[in-house]
Amino acid sequence: MEQGRWRLTVRNGPHVERVRCETLGAAVDAMEQRMDELAPGARRRSIEVFRRRYEAVRQVVVRAEIDGPGGITSRVRGGVDLRGDGSAEAYVGRFKRMLVELRPGESAYDGLRRALQERTLATG
Repeated sequence: MEQGRWRLTVRNGPHVERVRCETLGAAVDAMEQRMDELAPGARRRSIEVFRRRYEAVRQVVVRAEIDGPGGITSRVRGGVDLRGDGSAEAYVGRFKRMLVELRPGESAYDGLRRALQERTLATG
């Protein structure tokens, strides 16, 4: 078995952390733990840049991405954005991101885990 088949990348401003995990579950668990550690410092106020106002909810403060096994076309990717208002938003894809619709009672991490498992099963 290939070691560290799943890669977790956490971007917090200029700081980038990378961790390799054996399973998708371990990668999502590591992501949730790290994002929970960073969440208290992720709050932002609305800002104005060139007469344009950006509300806290539109500001991505921390981005965590999971990159799974597979070739270029079959690779499974997704992540969670931690927003300036403290909310977390899950997505799948890399260049063309699609938001993960959460089911009742599901956290962004649970939704990401489900969506990536479905994609892993679909790609083989």
